[in-house]
Amino acid sequence: MTHAHAAEATAAAPPLPAIPRDARLRIVGDVHGDDAAFAYAVATDRFVIQLGDLTDYGPHSAGVLARMFALIAAGRGLFLLGNHDHRLARLLAGQKLTPGPELVRTHAQLDPALAARALAEISRAPAWLRLGRRVFVHGGFHTEMLVDAAPALGVRRAEGPFARALFGEPTGRTQADGYPERSLRWVDRIPAGVTVYCGHDRRSLDGRPWLRRGALGGTALFLDTGAGKGGHLSWVDLDPE
Repeated sequence: MTHAHAAEATAAAPPLPAIPRDARLRIVGDVHGDDAAFAYAVATDRFVIQLGDLTDYGPHSAGVLARMFALIAAGRGLFLLGNHDHRLARLLAGQKLTPGPELVRTHAQLDPALAARALAEISRAPAWLRLGRRVFVHGGFHTEMLVDAAPALGVRRAEGPFARALFGEPTGRTQADGYPERSLRWVDRIPAGVTVYCGHDRRSLDGRPWLRRGALGGTALFLDTGAGKGGHLSWVDLDPE
């Protein structure tokens, strides 16, 4: 995938839909290639905000991407940038990286047209959104998300608030399962009255979205319940504030 082709794909992509002020929302957690579950989740008249990590692990990442792009084209939804989506875009842009087996499988499913569209859409996906007292992000909250809108990260390296948005708050240690250990200290920085809707961390013990209240009175709702990894896909419906 050349940068010229990426620019052509971006130019051809429809504009990101604006979220109407009075929109009824459906917030969908990590999909990870579970297209059957995603099809069920987006069969709604609500505006869909998907929290990132559309791809990898599950059986049909290409189907998930195509379904998400159709929602964008119809003005019915958008997705936020997840770490797996960002890594796919970097691979499609020709950046040097070592893909894991799940990314190799995702890449193999993409025909040239879908690969070009994926690079274009992921490159312009917002890293976070704020709607009133609601913040939507993939990995974790940063106080700058209350002040600044998120410009597109593209295929650049994620630093500062972008790193928090994609990866949460790693401790630098590795868990017994081989995955990075992640702190939830960022939840304690959410102001009172603010709710952060996020994915990335599978914290639920009963298969339902997991709510955590922070020291300042703010809350975080974790919507990753293991879709594509042996669990299932979760979502929550929100009415206008």
